[in-house]
Amino acid sequence: MRFSLDGDEKKAQFDQTNGLGNGQLKYDPDLAHPAAGYEDSTVSPLVPPPGVSERRLVTKIDLRVIPVLSILYLLAFLDRTNVANAAIFGLQTDLKLQGTQFMLGVFEAGMFPGSFYLISMWYRRHEAQKRYSFFFASTSLAGAFGGLLASAIGKMDGLSGYRGWRWIFILEGVLTCVVSLLFFFIIPDFPEEAKWLTPDEAAFVKARLQDDQGKSARDRKITFRDVLNCFKDYKFFLGGLMYFGLIVPAYSYAYFSPTIIKSYGYGNIQTQLHSVPPWALSFALSMIVAAASDWTRHRFLFTILPICIAISGYAVLMNVHHDRNAMYGMLFLAAAGTYAAMPIIVCWFQMNLGGHHRRAVGSAWQVGFGNIGGIIATYLFPATDAKTFYHKGYSVCLGFICLSAVSCVAYFIAVWSENRQRQKAGPDMSLTEYEKIEKGDLNPEYRYML
Repeated sequence: MRFSLDGDEKKAQFDQTNGLGNGQLKYDPDLAHPAAGYEDSTVSPLVPPPGVSERRLVTKIDLRVIPVLSILYLLAFLDRTNVANAAIFGLQTDLKLQGTQFMLGVFEAGMFPGSFYLISMWYRRHEAQKRYSFFFASTSLAGAFGGLLASAIGKMDGLSGYRGWRWIFILEGVLTCVVSLLFFFIIPDFPEEAKWLTPDEAAFVKARLQDDQGKSARDRKITFRDVLNCFKDYKFFLGGLMYFGLIVPAYSYAYFSPTIIKSYGYGNIQTQLHSVPPWALSFALSMIVAAASDWTRHRFLFTILPICIAISGYAVLMNVHHDRNAMYGMLFLAAAGTYAAMPIIVCWFQMNLGGHHRRAVGSAWQVGFGNIGGIIATYLFPATDAKTFYHKGYSVCLGFICLSAVSCVAYFIAVWSENRQRQKAGPDMSLTEYEKIEKGDLNPEYRYML
């Protein structure tokens, strides 16, 4: 297939055998974005076929893919924050929640990694961060909306004989069920199956991704050997630890922020209302950091800076115990820093994985392993620790954030050194095109985003 720019004698060609434009396998490790091939003066840029505008096409994808997944995840996370909000209205005195939390985990286990994987199959690497962060920031919006809704629904306490926490689950649960049934019919497919794209648009989307990441080998099924081979790469474990380290403070905040805020002396309704602003700041900071990361085509610094913000918040919370305004203010830093860094980490690791097999396994591994931190988080802030100002919980969260920071540094050093080594070694001429596709990001011609 060939796409040419009308009126220009130069033509950008795409070889369907390898999915890469002619001359696109040259890399400059000193560029801010070493993962992307740069074009020399003899090669035309990737251009769409006649009648297709790349900008309008990306906007079309944005409107069909991101909102659906974001709303679904917002509702899913709203169910989790409901537990924390309902606890303020007497849930803990009426029920034991172990079974409820287990069922939520079982039925939502595949949604998060699956959504990230689907997003990665639509966008080039330097475009992906804003989309990842917007999707992930649904958690922040869920926290904000959850607090607002709970403050309103909580006033229904006693209506029809039901406690306020029951109304929270009834009304927000019904909303989730109705939206889920509707979205079953409109959730987006992969580019190859999307019926809302014209044939030319679908071909160009595929060409964009191949030009950026190489062929994905999506047509071949994942085998158990593929999974084992992935875990022979030590970077997989670093990717899991980066995310795992932030899940503990993130879920701790989602589960216990209303309880912590109530310990500052607020009433039930005021507690719910005061839980909203930190979530709002988390959403804003996430989008600012994501936009800056995409603009600079760099990830590492945009993981470390938010992590440092979170560390400063938890450090102050561990040492300031009698200034309500200061403690409440530090919750802004703790929440915003944590939730801004998480989507950068996920996007950085997963979009650096080349090929369908490694990216699918890596997405499931990073999110699945990381979510083990949610188990730890449920035990960190018992109400009895209010007398010690939750010092134990803050200490554990701070330790896990530092683990994430160290893992980010180690991952950065790993991908930077591999880019350098591959640049010095040059392409491996003994590899067939099939072998290059199978290797994914282990292909010597592949370069990682820093």
